[in-house]
Amino acid sequence: MCRLIMGEELLEERSPQHISDTKIMTDHIGIVACSAEGAALCYRTICVEGAELLGPHAHPEVSMHTHSLARYVECLDRGDWDGVAELMLASARKLARLGADFLVCPDNTIHQVYPRVATRSPVAWLHIAEVVASEAAARGFRRLGLIGTRWLVDSEVYPEKLTLRGIGYVRPNVADRNEINRIIMDELVRGVFKGEAVACHLRVIRQMKEAGCDAVVLGCTEIPLIVNDSNSPLPTLDSTRLLARAALRRACGH
Repeated sequence: MCRLIMGEELLEERSPQHISDTKIMTDHIGIVACSAEGAALCYRTICVEGAELLGPHAHPEVSMHTHSLARYVECLDRGDWDGVAELMLASARKLARLGADFLVCPDNTIHQVYPRVATRSPVAWLHIAEVVASEAAARGFRRLGLIGTRWLVDSEVYPEKLTLRGIGYVRPNVADRNEINRIIMDELVRGVFKGEAVACHLRVIRQMKEAGCDAVVLGCTEIPLIVNDSNSPLPTLDSTRLLARAALRRACGH
């Protein structure tokens, strides 16, 4: 339950129409951003959906820091995962100094360095794949398709979390991984959304459905901008919005 404070006096919880100048006490969310579109969707979801928990126009305090995406891409291209970790930690330290109580990173790919980042971070993190796997288990899904960048799909970021819950998974073939990666890096992160890109993703998801998948992980935080439950052949697990909602619940003590 959120508490309210006005001046120095602690108040009981009231309905939104009685809050007026009251300050809602929630945790401060820090966003370690990587690519702009995914980070923006995460931020927007926190701010817009915060009202469902906290009342009209209300949301927790949010701070965001991002390095130039080019710095991350340079590290990814040369396989410099230590460099990725250092960029994330630099953001974490800046956000901690701003008062963030915990951190989220709306980027699936760079979660490959989560173990080395979490142990050195000044504040705690939520893990995006953990959030998605928990949602998949709660909804009773047993076999998931996994789409995202080639770095993400080749990794164990999701398989590790899904396997712990007894959930199977299917990865795209190499050609489809490369094409989806091209679309993400050349188009989606730049805010370019083409019909051909949508068709490619839906074709891959349709193949996953034929392979026995009962849902698909949108394992790149930009993919929800072109694929959702209204056009996908399978139910979607939107990693971006699921992470944002988990951050909201944590910030509000839910």
